[in-house]
Amino acid sequence: MVAPRQRDIRNLLLKALPADAFDMIIADAELIPLPVKHVLVEADEPNEHVCFIESGLASMVAANAEDEAVEVGHIGFEGMAGSHVVLKTDKTPNRTFMQVSGTGFQVPVRTFKRMLVEFPAVNDLFLNYVHCCDIQLAHSALANGRYNMHERLARWLLMCHDRLDGNDLPLTHEFLALMLGVRRSGVTNELHVIEGLRVIKSTRANVRILDRGRLEEIAAGSYGIPEREYERLIGLKVRRLISRRA
Repeated sequence: MVAPRQRDIRNLLLKALPADAFDMIIADAELIPLPVKHVLVEADEPNEHVCFIESGLASMVAANAEDEAVEVGHIGFEGMAGSHVVLKTDKTPNRTFMQVSGTGFQVPVRTFKRMLVEFPAVNDLFLNYVHCCDIQLAHSALANGRYNMHERLARWLLMCHDRLDGNDLPLTHEFLALMLGVRRSGVTNELHVIEGLRVIKSTRANVRILDRGRLEEIAAGSYGIPEREYERLIGLKVRRLISRRA
């Protein structure tokens, strides 16, 4: 198989690599399909690969012994699954799996680690990415503690919109409930509230963004700071431009 050219890659971390580091990692990479529920990182098990997502959406989920679970991060074309490897730990109690199907470049951990050693600037890039993930998690905690339900829902919809193609987000109410750590009925009610403002159109397994600008207004200060931090440190834009009436 002919190796893809860096300019044709969608994943922002791969695009940000120096050319020689990209050549090293892509030589051992495999573009694989990522169907819904595909597990990228299993909890408490060393992973043999990291995955750079090209399309689709993955959820990182924290769970306890009573099977209570909540999403603590999600990953699209801006990121990678298995970022704990950057911190030189072989496993994590969090589980990462696909919520929206797509594709990604699977890379052996040994190749990824070798790249980090041989290219110190690349190691710094990925440490910056882990920092951005921490900021995203911190602002999720801020949103949970200081913002109401429809503001938090607007934030998550914006984050999904940033990472998925088009204005139709194939998100189930169950997934949104996992994102927000609430019951499904609560999500349904809040979707109806935002839908009543003619900002979205919600069906059983899809949310269509009608007015992103208004959605950002509803999210208020709960959205934007992690996205700006990513753009500052990685050097590429993850946020979509505001477009009224999609």
